[in-house]
Amino acid sequence: MRQFFVLVLLALWVGAALGSERSDQAAASEARSLPLWEAGVGLGALRFPDYRGADQSQFHLLPMPAFVYRGEQLQVDDRGLRGLLFDSERVILDISLDGAVPVDSSQNGARQGMPDLDGAVEVGPSLKFILVDRQPWELRLNLPWRQVYSTDFRRIKARGSLFHPHLSLDHRRDWNLGLSLGPLYASRPFHDYYYGVDEAYATEDRPAYRASGGYSGMRYTLSLSRRFERFWVGSYLRYDDLSRVAFRDSPLLRQDDAWMGGASMVWFFHQSERRVAR
Repeated sequence: MRQFFVLVLLALWVGAALGSERSDQAAASEARSLPLWEAGVGLGALRFPDYRGADQSQFHLLPMPAFVYRGEQLQVDDRGLRGLLFDSERVILDISLDGAVPVDSSQNGARQGMPDLDGAVEVGPSLKFILVDRQPWELRLNLPWRQVYSTDFRRIKARGSLFHPHLSLDHRRDWNLGLSLGPLYASRPFHDYYYGVDEAYATEDRPAYRASGGYSGMRYTLSLSRRFERFWVGSYLRYDDLSRVAFRDSPLLRQDDAWMGGASMVWFFHQSERRVAR
């Protein structure tokens, strides 16, 4: 089950970076037509903490699918999944997706004897404002709000919500460089799921704790990618500063930062005969 959620995270990350990337040939002509859709396979590697603030981490290397779609009403490209709700020159309202992998508490020192953490899916609307659009630069204000659900594939439980306002700056040439930063805010149920300790699981070194909602850290993300004719390569690094979070007194918070990174390569083996204007 863990591999399934890792694969979902890889697909979300790569899918958000693909699509309208410049290829070597496309850079020569902005008016060039492109395939309506492309399908590919790749290999991705991810390293991430068991949960933000955990002192133990996981590493996964997995094969993965990749898909690009350039329709008039729906696009899956380097701005993510667009056109589902509203898309204009400067304002975009679309769907925001993210997730988290399950955690086996018996393999995590801080959570020994506690219930496992199920894999989580985050979904909700995202309002984006394009503040600057002067090639090769683009500056956006992103306002995603996501409801969080955990599942073990037998049941689904609501785990609160997340709000992550952030600025994104992209430089698109042959290599595409992206930088984003902004705070996270989460509801009490979300914090309590990851950082709360019920009386039944309290120990001498792990007192009972009830988390509150509010500030959930500052997030910084750096990404680098490039699209060739039939290949795409990309990497990213994410850092969360947890030094002043609402759950800072939780015994499950073992460090005041969290690092996550990944790299992937995709080979596009098939594309549509129908082509659309770039």
